[in-house]
Amino acid sequence: MELERRMAQAIALLLALGGIFYGTSRGEASLVLGKAIRVCMECIGLG
Repeated sequence: MELERRMAQAIALLLALGGIFYGTSRGEASLVLGKAIRVCMECIGLG
């Protein structure tokens, strides 16, 4: 039971890291940051 749980956690971690690497290699991080800045500016009333 414990081994299965550890394997599931390891697989989930590897999938998450793969997704992060894939998104970063495509330049998605700058898009997300730009959207976050726009949302924050609208929330505090500067946009």
